Amino acid sequence: MDAKVETLDRTRALADWSIGLGEQDLSREDKIQIGKLLLDHLGVCYRGAFLPWGGALKDWATVYASSGKATVFGSDLKVAPPVAGLVNASCAHGLEHDDTHDEGMSHPGAIVMAVALAVGTEIGASGRQVLPAIVAGYEVMARVGMACGPSIMHRGYHPTALFGGFGATTTAAKLYGLSAKQLVEAWGLMLSMAGGSMQFSQDPHGTVVKRLHGGYGAHNGTVAAQLAKRGIAGPAQAFDGTYGLCRLFSDKPNFDKLVRAKGTPFEIHRISFKPYPSCRLFHSTIDALRSVTDGFKTTAEVEKILVGGPKVFLHQHMMYRPGSMMAAQYSLPYVVGAAMVAGPYTENAFAEGNLGNADILGVADKVEAIEDANLEKAFPAHFGSWVEVTFRGGRKAKAEVLDSYGTPANPMSIAALTEKFSGLVKGVNGSFPVERVVAAATDISTLDHVGTLVGHFGG
Repeated sequence: MDAKVETLDRTRALADWSIGLGEQDLSREDKIQIGKLLLDHLGVCYRGAFLPWGGALKDWATVYASSGKATVFGSDLKVAPPVAGLVNASCAHGLEHDDTHDEGMSHPGAIVMAVALAVGTEIGASGRQVLPAIVAGYEVMARVGMACGPSIMHRGYHPTALFGGFGATTTAAKLYGLSAKQLVEAWGLMLSMAGGSMQFSQDPHGTVVKRLHGGYGAHNGTVAAQLAKRGIAGPAQAFDGTYGLCRLFSDKPNFDKLVRAKGTPFEIHRISFKPYPSCRLFHSTIDALRSVTDGFKTTAEVEKILVGGPKVFLHQHMMYRPGSMMAAQYSLPYVVGAAMVAGPYTENAFAEGNLGNADILGVADKVEAIEDANLEKAFPAHFGSWVEVTFRGGRKAKAEVLDSYGTPANPMSIAALTEKFSGLVKGVNGSFPVERVVAAATDISTLDHVGTLVGHFGG
């Protein structure tokens, strides 16, 4: 390990920028994008609260009932922000439907939004106060991920777990009114809590911990900010120090990624939305598969499906007999089978009662994957892949997709995001006031108290 301390303190520079960002620095386009991100988060979080692990987390949170003002989604519980953050961020990350920062390889919305809403509700923050806290949280989580790079995944760390706490710390720090110096100290505290193993990708059953990787970050980051506000200081240079995050976890850190060049768009504009409830890596595969199978209409004629993509496909995503919903959503063969048999949009194909579906498994057994050097080089800026299908009689068809539906290069419209939101919330609450909530979420700068928005998502 290179023991040289960076001459430039990029950690402090990032803290100065984060604390200095104000609502006046955000354009109309920035606020529109935040509204889309918030709407998407609210839908996936509310739906996740009614999944089995969401129910278990809500039960856990009853121990902390009345410990604060923050809402636990899908319940009547009012709790302290770290508790709400743990439950809500886990629920938002619980359906594999939450947003992704591709180059940073993580899911910032589940964590940053959960913290912004929990702390914002607790302190009575307005929508205008919450806006820059959200932007800064996304920016930090994304930049830390980009600075570390994809080697962390090859070493077995899960990016959302590893980076999420720093986005959470940033958002909480801005809402709590910390100084740049205190934010640096809070990141120093968070550094000693950072982690998150990919071992769940090797186990067909013990996978719920992956859902908690969102919650851990939200909880720990909020606690770090609370402690720093009370004078408990962590070390400086949490990102670029001798034993900072980037050197500890990355083979090839790029410290320049920690600094935002003046005038460049915020990282909120480089977020991919997920139309399909499965691992983001496979969305380009689904789009390519749709192209070569006439919209998934030729399942019976398929004899072999060869998928080319980055090498992470081969090492972490080739489980042919997943034993849990999460394992199925993380399995390339199963996701391909589910898309072909049930279509790519339904979560029911991944329900544990369907994991033995003979039709899905029959297609999954026809799937093979190989590393593509060009797509490996493009990863993680692009989650691209190609599909070559061999049909009965020997006919072959191939398609490659570099940027799948939902990415900034191939975006989902606000109408599509609204449809996604409506399907998620009405799936568990048929009387949910969709239009009213969509209007509030997509223009939160008009809210005097973000708690009024969150109130729609209680029990």
